[in-house]
Amino acid sequence: MKSGSFFGELKRRNVYKVAVAYAVVGWLLIQVATQVFPFLDIPNWAIRLVILVTALGFPIALIIAWAFELTPEGIRRTEDADAAGQRSRGGIWMALVVTAAALSLGLFFLGRYSAGNARSQNPASHGSGAASSEAVTAVPEKSVAVLPLLNESGDPKDEYFSDGLSEELIAALAQINGLKVIGRSSSFRFKDRHEDPKAIGEKLGVSTLLEGTVRKQDDRVRIVAELVNAADGIALWTRTFDRELRDIFTVQQEIARAVAESLKVTLLGSNEKSAQMASNSVEAHNAYLQAHFHFQRRNVEDYRKAITYFDQAIQLDPNYALAYAERSEVWTMIGDLTGQRATAYPKARSDAEKAVEIAPVLAEAHAALGWVRFFGEWKFAEGLSELNRAKELSPANPTANDLLARVIVYLGRIDEAERQARQAVELDPLSVATQFNLGRVLFIAGKLDEADAAGRKVAELQPSASSSHRWQVLVAVQRGDGETALREAQLEPDDGFRPFELALAHYVRGDRKAADAALAELVANSRNGLAYQIAQAYAVRGEIEKAFEWLQISFDNHDGGTLSLGVDPLLRGLHDDPRYKNLLAKLGLPGPS
Repeated sequence: MKSGSFFGELKRRNVYKVAVAYAVVGWLLIQVATQVFPFLDIPNWAIRLVILVTALGFPIALIIAWAFELTPEGIRRTEDADAAGQRSRGGIWMALVVTAAALSLGLFFLGRYSAGNARSQNPASHGSGAASSEAVTAVPEKSVAVLPLLNESGDPKDEYFSDGLSEELIAALAQINGLKVIGRSSSFRFKDRHEDPKAIGEKLGVSTLLEGTVRKQDDRVRIVAELVNAADGIALWTRTFDRELRDIFTVQQEIARAVAESLKVTLLGSNEKSAQMASNSVEAHNAYLQAHFHFQRRNVEDYRKAITYFDQAIQLDPNYALAYAERSEVWTMIGDLTGQRATAYPKARSDAEKAVEIAPVLAEAHAALGWVRFFGEWKFAEGLSELNRAKELSPANPTANDLLARVIVYLGRIDEAERQARQAVELDPLSVATQFNLGRVLFIAGKLDEADAAGRKVAELQPSASSSHRWQVLVAVQRGDGETALREAQLEPDDGFRPFELALAHYVRGDRKAADAALAELVANSRNGLAYQIAQAYAVRGEIEKAFEWLQISFDNHDGGTLSLGVDPLLRGLHDDPRYKNLLAKLGLPGPS
């Protein structure tokens, strides 16, 4: 057959029209699959199957078009249709093309509109806003969250043990190279919630969940661990461990190894690190878990209870490095919150140094030492070095990332601090501490919308948290929006901190009498703990002499707020005063860029 007659025959047999119709209808099917299937929670493999079958069907359709003819009497072989004089002129095919094209275009533009509308409803999808930590666009395949193991011991008092074991598993998994591990603060938000795995995975930005139960009885423990695919809730594996309590660290490593094998990641250096985290004494480990339980409650009363249990753990095992490291953190917290810095900070430094001496590759030990060096003793180079070492030892440790972000912002490295703070939020997206610190960095960077969003996230996660409305108030003050500042200040749950926010809000509103009253209350009740905030209030009011008077008091008291001196936007009115530069020089921090 000559080429001319061949192509003419293709046209006569409507092969061209079938090809066009098939292409349009195929595109319609693919549009339906990509736009509708996700809405119905149909898995992605089904979409890929539709695309594959559509592609494979194209040559088959052309062969059928050549061999058969669509006639008024139905489908007949082409030769029979020719003999009977029954030829279709392609009207049916053209109608099919037009209909399919209309539907395809409709679905295409609907999908584009829906995606654009979703982005407009979720500002986190534009750029790297503060809320971007909440909206996960791409979930890493090698990622896991350890949900709190359920206490099945029959005694609620044993809850500290199951909680402690959950956190130790988080620490063990954080040592796996290339694995994203969600921090404790975020994972534990699902302790008493009954949500499906997919919803939890989306909120935490992980592909897998490790969950299970713990039954502790006398000197034995049974742990049932299950690794679950977050997308569909299907268990990847389930294992049961019946062991003596003294073997608890071995069990943790077995579970970590099983997770690593399942997710095809490598468990590196874990044995040495785990040995330095562990204790050979079951009683010491038990006391440590109780101390850690109170440590996580984050208030002075529980901090003091934690110290008592840490003392017991260390008395039972004088080489318990992790107990020293965490007791150091608690002493730093007590010193900052109570003003008893002269007694608490030396204890914090001694404990951290002991932890590093016992366990030189324990990230928690270097983080504790770095924090007390920087925040407590104002030895900035030494503190930064230790915190960098902690991050190097455990890149996925959200505490190390968060503390590092806090200190480098004081050094004026704003962009780096923002990257570090966002990484901490990614590792612990539902943590009040990481969101609060992100708000601090963004406020200092002048990104007011994002700072406000981070502050609102803090208030959403823990409405009763102290300073949960700080960034909302300060953002409004910077904008000169007194009404919003007052509304947010009135919502501040901390009675001690609220007068500071009210003093600023009333002043911006122009209510000098109310501003004076709030500031007087702040000075009368919080001169030891909030000297730096008093200085900020006077700086905003333009009362320069009073501002420097309270900055000096803050400096003399070793108030932690003083570390913000070089980067605080509220102090910009002081920058040209020689006293400001002299104070920065005495503090040993760089000036504003």
